[in-house]
This record gives sequence, structure tokens and C-alpha cells, in this order.
Amino acid sequence: MRQLLARTWGLVVVRGALAVLFGVVAVVWPRITVVALVILFGAYALVDGVVAVAMGVTGRGGERLLMLLLGVIGVVAGIVAFVWPAVTALALLFVIAFWAFLSGLTYLAAAWRLRKEITNEWLLALTGVASIVLAVVLLVQPATGAVALVFTIGVFAVLWGVLSIGLGIRMRSIAKEGGSIDVAHFE
Repeated sequence: MRQLLARTWGLVVVRGALAVLFGVVAVVWPRITVVALVILFGAYALVDGVVAVAMGVTGRGGERLLMLLLGVIGVVAGIVAFVWPAVTALALLFVIAFWAFLSGLTYLAAAWRLRKEITNEWLLALTGVASIVLAVVLLVQPATGAVALVFTIGVFAVLWGVLSIGLGIRMRSIAKEGGSIDVAHFE
């Protein structure tokens, strides 16, 4: 595990820095960020749907029908994203809330498991709490609108990014100090 920490601390810091960058852009230009997210999602869903349809047409047996069905759903989702961007933004809100909640629980569980193995595990726990708070805010107040959603996500991204950078730096210290962390705690 020590080798894993020594190898991956930089990736945690990079993820944190990217989150801070994304958060700043989302706070400064929330309308552009919402439009960009909806367009990217729509384009992805449309292309993915077309590829799945092509796979279904060339496939065999039961997977052929499944791929055709998934392809049609993807194409429809892509079209919906372009025709009704507000509905798409709301759907993305729920996906992001679900992701934030599960991420938060994962971080809290990891902090709990590592509490006797490392110091300053509170950074990991605080990252988890921030994720869960974001999820609750998004689920309780979905009508705040897509711009408010992006602003909230931007603030969360900056907070999460700063905490992740702190966690990565702490991971580096643990790896350099020779702290022992048992891999079994992560399984």
C-alpha cells in the first residue's frame, strides 16, 4: 500500500487542481458551463446511441436486440438534450447528486477505516461530508435552476479540489515517512 501511496499521491493532487479549475470556471461563467454540459452530454449520448445501433445491426442473437434498444435510447437522450436542455440539466442534477452522495459515503468509509493508520484523516472525511452536503442541497432544492446548480457545483468543486490537494500532499508525507497502511483496510 505504501507503494500505491507513493505512486498515486500526485494523481490525487492533479485531480484536486483540475477540480479547482473547473470550479472557478463554473462560478465565473455558470451559464456557459450549463450549456457546455448539456451540449457535451447530448453529443455523447447521440454518438453513443448511433454506435450502439450500428453494433445491434451487425450483432447476433439476444445482444443484437439489446444493443438496438440501448442505441435508440441513446439517440433519443441525445435529441432530448438538444431539444429540451432544461429537462436535461435537471436530469443531470439528479445524476450529479447521486454521484456526490455515493462519493461522499466512500470517502467517509475510507476515512473511518484509516483513522488508526494515519493522521489527518479528517481531510478525507471532510471531503466526504462536502460531497454528501452537495447531494442533499441538490436534491432538496432542484428548482433553484441550472445556473444555481452550476454555481453550487463550482463552489463544491473548489472545496473538494482544495481538500483533495491536501489529501494528496498528506499521502505523499505518509509515503515518505514510511507509515504502514494495510491493503486489507481498503478491501
